[in-house]
Amino acid sequence: MNECVLVVDDDHEIVKAIAILLEKEGYHVLKAYDGVQALELIAQHSIQLILIDVMMPKLDGLSAIMKIRERRNLPIIVLSAKSEDTDKVLGLSMGADDYITKPYNSQELVARVRSHLRRYTRLGDINSVNSVNIVNNGRLRYHVDERSLFADDEPVKLTAIETKIIDLLMRNLGRVFPAEEIYRRVWDEEAYSCENTVMVHIRRIREKIELNSKEPEYLKVVWGIGYKIEKMEKNI
Repeated sequence: MNECVLVVDDDHEIVKAIAILLEKEGYHVLKAYDGVQALELIAQHSIQLILIDVMMPKLDGLSAIMKIRERRNLPIIVLSAKSEDTDKVLGLSMGADDYITKPYNSQELVARVRSHLRRYTRLGDINSVNSVNIVNNGRLRYHVDERSLFADDEPVKLTAIETKIIDLLMRNLGRVFPAEEIYRRVWDEEAYSCENTVMVHIRRIREKIELNSKEPEYLKVVWGIGYKIEKMEKNI
């Protein structure tokens, strides 16, 4: 059992107690004491589940959950002393998968963690490039269902044609597409003298997503073959 669980709570004793409990079950445990620390650890480590408190300094649990959900679909269990139904509904509506009220039962907590991890490892993380929902690639994040692209967490305004090109290339990171194939797929027409048309749209997309469009990091041309979006070795 090598699953990594992140425990987030501003009460150091609670974090310590949960860590001991989960480590006895064979889990690797990371610790954070506010939402900011949690986000930093998520960016640095491969984490499969998060246990998180609601009321914390710097960045509260609900705000942290919303930020996590922008990039990851790993299981999130909220730990809170608040037992009112409205608080539970709010936590779940923000993207949490489950809610455990303090004081918690140790056996119940372990059972919930085990259950969510089993589902997660079976279904996989939405962050995976193989997923059909979200593709993360370095500074870029593409929401397939919404057909929306983000660069450095900022929405990129694309035309309909540009969106279709991005959809094709982000779904197939690293694959080189000839201009003729891009044209056929995007415009749904036979490609005749289409190189300049495709090139113009590629240039416009570069201007919107690259830090330096003259030296593109992502949307690259493979001379004599076509275009691709470079697949980054490490994704957040």
